[in-house]
Amino acid sequence: MEDLTFRLPRGSLTLLLGPSGSGKSTLALTLGGLIPQHIPAQVTGQLSVAGLDPRHAPPAQVAARAGVLFQDPEAAFATLTVEDELAFGLENLAVPREAMDARIQSALEAVGMASFRQRRLDTLSGGEAQRIALAALLAMAPPVLVLDEPTANLDPQATADFFATLARLKGQHTILLIEHKLDACWPLADQALFLGEKGRLLAAGPPEPTLRRHLDEVLRAGIWVPSFLEPHPRPRPTPEDFPLLQDDPPAAEICDLVFGYTKERPVLRGVSLRIPQGDFVALLGPNGAGKSTLAMQIAGLLPPPQQGSVRLFGQPVTALAPRQRADLVGFVFQNPEHQFVTDRVWDELAYSLRARGWPENRVRERVDALLQQFRLREQAQRNPFTLSQGQKRRLSVGTMLAAGQRLLILDEPTFGQDRNTAYALMEQLRALNRQGVTIVMVTHDQRLSREYARRAVVLQAGRVVYDGLPPD
Repeated sequence: MEDLTFRLPRGSLTLLLGPSGSGKSTLALTLGGLIPQHIPAQVTGQLSVAGLDPRHAPPAQVAARAGVLFQDPEAAFATLTVEDELAFGLENLAVPREAMDARIQSALEAVGMASFRQRRLDTLSGGEAQRIALAALLAMAPPVLVLDEPTANLDPQATADFFATLARLKGQHTILLIEHKLDACWPLADQALFLGEKGRLLAAGPPEPTLRRHLDEVLRAGIWVPSFLEPHPRPRPTPEDFPLLQDDPPAAEICDLVFGYTKERPVLRGVSLRIPQGDFVALLGPNGAGKSTLAMQIAGLLPPPQQGSVRLFGQPVTALAPRQRADLVGFVFQNPEHQFVTDRVWDELAYSLRARGWPENRVRERVDALLQQFRLREQAQRNPFTLSQGQKRRLSVGTMLAAGQRLLILDEPTFGQDRNTAYALMEQLRALNRQGVTIVMVTHDQRLSREYARRAVVLQAGRVVYDGLPPD
């Protein structure tokens, strides 16, 4: 970012908006002192957070003044259980033991997770982990909260609950919120900062009048806007838009599936589902409903179920070798870092093609096309782990589109994406679907589900509770 100047009034809530790669997460890490104290970087200018310069103050002092909630909550976890995670920060702040219990309980209640106190962190869904990470910050009571896409993995009800929590915290804390779900948080904001290319400030001021004055510029930059300011509603697809092959073996067939990571806690409870070839399915449901688990069962990425079966294109998934499954199914993980295996973006896109024995000249042509398609040409020589969250997501999708599998499963594909990139990605999925690729998309974004999916399947408590048209 360059020449960025702004001020956060005490007790205010400020929205920080910008396209992927504009420096939003970099700014969050800088305010929390991680840049440059732990992540080397050149930072010039003046910076003060609750009276401290986080670039030079001791980390414990910075943590007591500014709490940063990361896009990936697992990146901040340091213990095994929810209670220990909240106690960890308090111990580092030397909070007396007799005062910890009340602060832990109060923080968990603030995010609606009081019953999770004894849960192991590795059993939480993405949305549950996000709320626990926020509770860990609230327990430490820093005056400044920096929240980086805190609702990205939350279902609509959990998102509404999260912003209701922020409404109660507003005034007690100064809040900088990086967010894409603007319909839910727009009324809370006192001011908005709009970033453009290279982190330059496009506009700043009261949210609605500032956005209305700069709407064209903001849309060109790819920044999300509230739905009431969207210029052109997108038409909903019709049944004729989808190339269903009803007479062929279905792309996936799930029959009476029961699965749990432990026998005592089943996640999927008798799921049956038929996905014809050429379908475009939005898999919806609240956090912890089993969406990601079902998606991974379909792809054969988990141990066999305790009951029931999964078939891919007519074959039992348990009978397919890993290479056979990989040739049939591409899977994009909710956390893109979970699938990176090389040290360079270019090699990441080439990896599966080389593993399939493609000649090197064909690999180069395909990788160059993918770099252009996903706006990653300038990042081709970078380490995938150094990309912005939005760039990581584009790379993870690109790697799964590289070899042309017949079934593509995407877990929150537009997570961390700016407006232009999200719609460009969805148009690419629509084009693949029209070519016969079956798409299964796990998402909380009901707007994209209505605009692109043929069918919505809703899970709740491990069971299918709706299977039909997305608008319904």
